[in-house]
Amino acid sequence: MRQEIINKLNEIEKKEHVKIIYAIESGSRAWGFESVDSDYDVRFIYVRRKEDYLCLDEKSNVIELPIDEVFDISGWDLKKALKLLYKSNPSLLEWFASPIVYKETEEASCIREVIPFYLSSKKLYCHYKRMARTHLKYVDKEQIPVKKYLYILRCILSSQYILDYKKQPPIEIERLIEYELPKELRDDVNKLLMIKKNSNEKQYVNHISSLDEFIMNSLEEDMPFIVDREVSWDRLNDVFRVIIDAY
Repeated sequence: MRQEIINKLNEIEKKEHVKIIYAIESGSRAWGFESVDSDYDVRFIYVRRKEDYLCLDEKSNVIELPIDEVFDISGWDLKKALKLLYKSNPSLLEWFASPIVYKETEEASCIREVIPFYLSSKKLYCHYKRMARTHLKYVDKEQIPVKKYLYILRCILSSQYILDYKKQPPIEIERLIEYELPKELRDDVNKLLMIKKNSNEKQYVNHISSLDEFIMNSLEEDMPFIVDREVSWDRLNDVFRVIIDAY
């Protein structure tokens, strides 16, 4: 499957006249709890020729392939990606934390080097807490989709990791469990992981009282005081110029 994905990325480069500088797996496969029928969520960053950035009729900043049962493949233009990095965009930061990398060039390494200057603990913390609450809204009263349980737990553990370590959390749920989940809950969560990996995306389970209590207590906690530092565009502008000059 890896080679098939790389072939599709090569086809995108030829068709769209772009250079893909970074490509990874996102979603459940990167998080470590894919189902037997999970698709491949491939995300990438691409760069156009320098002259394309100097046109009045700006090119699209997103490339998306039609979604099917196997593949969900899309990417962002370099300029869009760097603007989002300035805002400490959680999705982009997770891309650069993915354990499944299909392609990483020297240009992508330039982006990776400046990430620490733009990572906002406050924005990431708020994002993961908000996502946990959003997923909780769609939980059935009697049963809960396994994936929703794991989505909520991943977000809660990520927010706690940010408070404890003052840096970007790992995206793999097993690492988050190791760092942040109370030991008395680990058997229950590991059972959920086994169910998720051996069933389909729509698998439901009965509520687990210990996990429900942990989730509700975590979401009721007050917002901690986190200071954000001011950031400048300078490093991102330099990265942008270096990368488009290299293409």
